[in-house]
Amino acid sequence: MRIAIAGFQHETNTFAPTPTEYNDFVMADSWPGLITDQAVITATQGMNLPITGAIETAHAHNTPQHQITLIPLLWCAAEPGGYVSDDAFDRISAKICDGIAATSGCDGVYLDLHGAMVTSSHFDGEGELLRRIRASIGPDIPIAISLDLHANITQQMVDLADLITVYRTYPHLDMAATGARAMAGLLRLLSGENIYAAFRQIPFLIALPAQYTGHDPCRSIYNHIGHISDNAHEFAEFAMGFSAADIPDCGASVLAYASTPEQAAAMASDISEMVIAREADFDPMLIDPYPAVIQAMASPHQKPVILADVQDNPGAGGSGDTTGLLKALCAADAEHVVFGVICDPDFARAAHDTGTGNNMTHALGGRSGVADDTPFEASFTVEALHDGIFTYTGAMYGGGHAETGRSCLVSVTGARDIRLVVSSYRTQCLDQCFFTSFGIDLSAARIIALKSTIHYRADFEHLASQIIHVAAPGLFECRLNRLPYRHLRGGVRIG
Repeated sequence: MRIAIAGFQHETNTFAPTPTEYNDFVMADSWPGLITDQAVITATQGMNLPITGAIETAHAHNTPQHQITLIPLLWCAAEPGGYVSDDAFDRISAKICDGIAATSGCDGVYLDLHGAMVTSSHFDGEGELLRRIRASIGPDIPIAISLDLHANITQQMVDLADLITVYRTYPHLDMAATGARAMAGLLRLLSGENIYAAFRQIPFLIALPAQYTGHDPCRSIYNHIGHISDNAHEFAEFAMGFSAADIPDCGASVLAYASTPEQAAAMASDISEMVIAREADFDPMLIDPYPAVIQAMASPHQKPVILADVQDNPGAGGSGDTTGLLKALCAADAEHVVFGVICDPDFARAAHDTGTGNNMTHALGGRSGVADDTPFEASFTVEALHDGIFTYTGAMYGGGHAETGRSCLVSVTGARDIRLVVSSYRTQCLDQCFFTSFGIDLSAARIIALKSTIHYRADFEHLASQIIHVAAPGLFECRLNRLPYRHLRGGVRIG
């Protein structure tokens, strides 16, 4: 049994102004840069990645009687951002397709994809990649893929992949487990098992702050999916979609797989009806910056309050440099605040030139072009400097490394203890390491402000007495009725 494996991940924010180029996939950030051949196996070992779970599952099923040979081709991912350029997509797709062709015949293919990639020429990046692979290998070799919970699944993906699995947690703690399910399903297909799919698209969009799986309605829906998916031969998947992709197939969808078409259809209908019945409960609970800060300051100071800057999340294509929440904190005279991670390479360079313990006057952030957002002008004390290589300690990425370029910790002169972590590269603040690496005691803070939408909850939620979703201006608009959609399919409700 010879199985080709590859990964090509991108979550595309079509409202973000900066395209995603080939070098963005080559560069290492929170995940490894573009890797090929055996490095696909060795460089991802022990990480919470779908391809890691797939590899481990294949190895676990390898026996003297049933030899499984993995053929690693390529794995890459880029930080979420604007449209993937045709150059990047064509070059990486060609490497995967050529690699499969060069195997001199494989029995199956596993792909670690995202499901919300949009390219300059293709609304459905994953579907186009699958189309090119099918053109190379034909219709009979089974393909299994794993997708992100925020995937915008298309009929083309369902038709061209024999099996699709989707993350079931947000924060994504089950990435490796999702890849493992896909590989296990592929091995069943290779053993001759027949499987039938049913696909339903949900007629409304779900904003990302409402997709947290630790609370209802998502918790109940995924619990139900887990209950009816305890049989490996009959299972269902629910993708909640990525609302910042202006494409016809944007939005949530349900997949079901079973040994008969009728059973698959019944499962898909059951879950779809459950989701649709809870439409009104998908509330992103957004509060404007200044009222959010006032609410946080009024909270009893027993544990910190988390202010999530949800609309400037680099993990959803945000620039990471907007200043609306920071300005509100200063205007409200907030105290004992830590805030991160703000991306401003010029500021970080100036801080390194200034040196620890010295003062500097410099504009911070506000350069992304977001409406109503301007740089924050102030004087700062440089508290500490960092090379920008952080080791994750939280459950989501623990053991991996973030590469953020030269970084620093500064305090705002004249404020009542407002400290900021500033990086040179965009990164979502989903792990305590971005603060603890500077020696910050997060439990002593009154307010923890984070540029993240939901992923931070995996490592920060237990610290907090309260969590507030702040709707400061950013490139990841979560009030969906404010987005200038042009390509949504007819009948999709945006709230």
